[in-house]
Amino acid sequence: MQPNKNLLVRKLDPPQLWNPMVENYLRATGFYHVSRIGVIRGFHHMLAALIERWRPETYSFVLPVGEVTVTLEYVVHIFGLPIDGEPVSGWTDSSSDFLQSHSIAIFGREPSVNHSSKSYIKLGWVRRIRDAESLDTEESIRRYVRCQIFCLLGSTLFTDKSTTYAHAKYLLLLRDFEQIHTYSWGSACLAHLYRTLCRASRYDTKEMNGPLNLLFIWAWKRMPCLAPVPRQTLPPAEIPVARR
Repeated sequence: MQPNKNLLVRKLDPPQLWNPMVENYLRATGFYHVSRIGVIRGFHHMLAALIERWRPETYSFVLPVGEVTVTLEYVVHIFGLPIDGEPVSGWTDSSSDFLQSHSIAIFGREPSVNHSSKSYIKLGWVRRIRDAESLDTEESIRRYVRCQIFCLLGSTLFTDKSTTYAHAKYLLLLRDFEQIHTYSWGSACLAHLYRTLCRASRYDTKEMNGPLNLLFIWAWKRMPCLAPVPRQTLPPAEIPVARR
């Protein structure tokens, strides 16, 4: 694979100083740690080198030291996401009634979608709703947290070639707030990474999407000589590791 500027890691939302109530609710859903990750810039040359060594048959990288791979343990260590619970799955519906009803229930208003594909919601629109929340009621705080999680799903965990939209299929998983923490988000994220690596390893592929920041941080942990020098020293037990 030839190095391509599209192989760069997507820009993430910067970390925030959370309202204490927001922090509590984010912890309850299992998305607090991954929400604290700021901007991570990767190197497309290293990514291209990793993809060249990926073997779809074994879901592993073949390196001089042997075969290695990203595991669920690393997902927990890097992102702090839950790996136990129900699978992240379900049926999808791109009808206007589905989008409208679930968007109103989750975001409090009708969705702003991609005109060429009604199944994708604009992340910029979701962020504006999130940042406009007053956080003075429980419902407002929950709406803020749902917006934050939706943005993470679209920009960090299950990214695709679009950098501005996320699929509406995730709305159904966020509607029941008490059930969000029961899903195995970490397992789904790892499965998505495997899938995108398999696609990227094909000879005719020029781009790669997916949770690239997970891949970069894993590579930096396994090969410290390639890792950037941290700007500050954080406690060894700091989670997520991506904050170091």
